[in-house]
Amino acid sequence: MRHHFAHYMVVGTILRGWARSFSGNTTEGIAWIEDGIRDFRAIGGITGLANDLRLKAEALYLADRIFEALEALRKAEAILTRTGEGHWRAEHHRLHGVLPAAIGADETQIEASFREAIRIAKGQKSVSLEKRAETTYAEYQRQKASASGGRGIRLPLC
Repeated sequence: MRHHFAHYMVVGTILRGWARSFSGNTTEGIAWIEDGIRDFRAIGGITGLANDLRLKAEALYLADRIFEALEALRKAEAILTRTGEGHWRAEHHRLHGVLPAAIGADETQIEASFREAIRIAKGQKSVSLEKRAETTYAEYQRQKASASGGRGIRLPLC
């Protein structure tokens, strides 16, 4: 029987990098995530790659590398479109609100992304992802109401 330990080692590397980024060491965390994604591709992995790229986008956001985070999310969306994976789609849409908000992008697009994240989470009956999207959207609206000028809005990821 094959246990596919290589797959789990790669996933562990990516998650460790993501956790490291949230702990404040974004440089090391992003490097681990990138190593894990490279190794995941080397073993022929595709299922879950979109989520790995989403985690990379979150780490890049924490490092204030917004345009790179948007690129990672764009790659993740292309994979989701190709594979049809859907269990983390609500989180992808939530990030489509968070990242553009950080650079002061179009409010209509940002709000549509948050509403879509909420709609998808409800459809999947994922209370936690629904509440997460609702909370982030509410924080966006709160910051937008008190913002001065065209500055970007920095939203928490959790």
